[in-house]
Order: sequence, then C-alpha cells, then structure tokens
Amino acid sequence: MSPQLNANANVHVQRQGPIATITLARPEMRNAFDADTIAALTEAFTGLAQADDVRAVLLRAEGKVFCAGADLNWMRTAAAQNWDDNHQDATRLADMLWALASLPMPVVAQVQGDCYGGGVGLVACCDVVVASQDAGFCLSEAKLGLIPATISPYVIRAMGERAAARYFVTAERFSAQRAQQLGLVHEVVDSDALNATTEQVLASICANGPQATRACKQLVRDIAHLPLSQDLRDLTARRIADVRAGDEAREGLSAFLRKTRPAWQTPQA
Repeated sequence: MSPQLNANANVHVQRQGPIATITLARPEMRNAFDADTIAALTEAFTGLAQADDVRAVLLRAEGKVFCAGADLNWMRTAAAQNWDDNHQDATRLADMLWALASLPMPVVAQVQGDCYGGGVGLVACCDVVVASQDAGFCLSEAKLGLIPATISPYVIRAMGERAAARYFVTAERFSAQRAQQLGLVHEVVDSDALNATTEQVLASICANGPQATRACKQLVRDIAHLPLSQDLRDLTARRIADVRAGDEAREGLSAFLRKTRPAWQTPQA
C-alpha cells in the first residue's frame, strides 16, 4: 500500500495504483461519527472527486465494526445545542453523504460487524457492497427518539420504500443476508473471504474502460427514474453514440477484435 495521502487520526486515505482506499480508523470507538470524522470524510471524498486517475474507491473500516453510527459524546453535545447549531451539524453530515454519493468513480464498501445508523447511510451511498456473514445492520435512530433524516434519500434508494418504512419505524437489527435480499448489499461472504471478494470486485472494475465505467455510473443516476418514452430512447441513443465516437471505445473494440489487451488493462490495473 502506498503512503497515506492524509494523516487524519480518524480517517486514512491511501492509494495503490488506480484504487484509493478510505478507512474509518476509530476502532476503539466502533468507528462512530463525530464532527472531526465527518469533516475528514468530506475532505477525502471531495479530494477524490478531482482525481481523474482514480478508477475505483474502496471504503472500509479498521477493527471488528464497520460503523456504529453517531458517537455518543457527539450526540450528547448535539442534545444540548439549539436548533441553529443542530441544523449546521446535520448539514455537514448531509454534505458528507452527498460528497460520497456524487463521486464520479465507482465506490465499493467492505462491511464487517455492526453497521448502524449513519453507517447504513455510508453503505447506501456506495455502488457495490460486500459484507461478511457476521455483518448486522440497524437503522437505530428511532430507539433514541431521532429520525434517519440525512441518510434517508440514499437508504430509500438502496433498499426501497417499503423496506425502509419498516426498518425506520421498528429500528430492528437485520442480517447481512436480509440486507442482500433488500438490495442494500450485493455480496455476502465468509469473513475469511471478505478481502479476496472485495479485491475481485475492484479488479473487475479496473479491467474496464475508465471513462466507460464512470459513464455507466452516471447513466444509472440519470435514467433510473425516467419514464419509458421517446425522449428516453433519444437520450440513450445519444449516450451510446457519444461513447462510440470516443478514443476509449475505439481502443476497446479494436483490442477485442485483435484479441489483445486494451491500453487500460496494464499490469498495475
């Protein structure tokens, strides 16, 4: 692994070839959010958004727990604040989630242990989620008299309105297998296969055209909720025409026909 790109105590950012890894590094606090962690994550995501040579981002956590949600001391402080201060805190959290969800390159989450509250929000913002069989999920805010407001757009999009309605109001813990059934998680594996499976997913992403991969992510965002119509047919036809006319598509098709590797499948990728 290459040297860290930042030295924040709560969040580590590292590069290895075309992959950037963001690690929650508060295992003694179950990787819970506080103001400093939110600021560090926002800085990391915002910085990576400008990194044209990053092909994929891995979001992971140190220790036995992915993320326990909000730090209790931080929540205690929030309880003593007035509305304006709480609004500012919530806005910073919402901005951090938006910065993650808006990254142009695919983001893969690797989840072990507990994933509660805001941790579920992080996972919901990612494009591919690999979880160990021991992972457990909980939208626990209602137990504390709170609501999962800032994470709700991403969680509802990831697991659907009906499932979100249930788990928002019950605050029940649910398993990795259940999360996979709901669409929140893509792969559930044994703990000892977690790293290898995540690396496989990242390798699959990096084997594809870098521009095409980003365009695929944007395509899902742009058309997921559009009605079937002539306008949509025109939009998708224009998108593929734009891509076909580019150098990357010409290289990829030419390499396929020649039965050779395209330029982006270099050994370091």
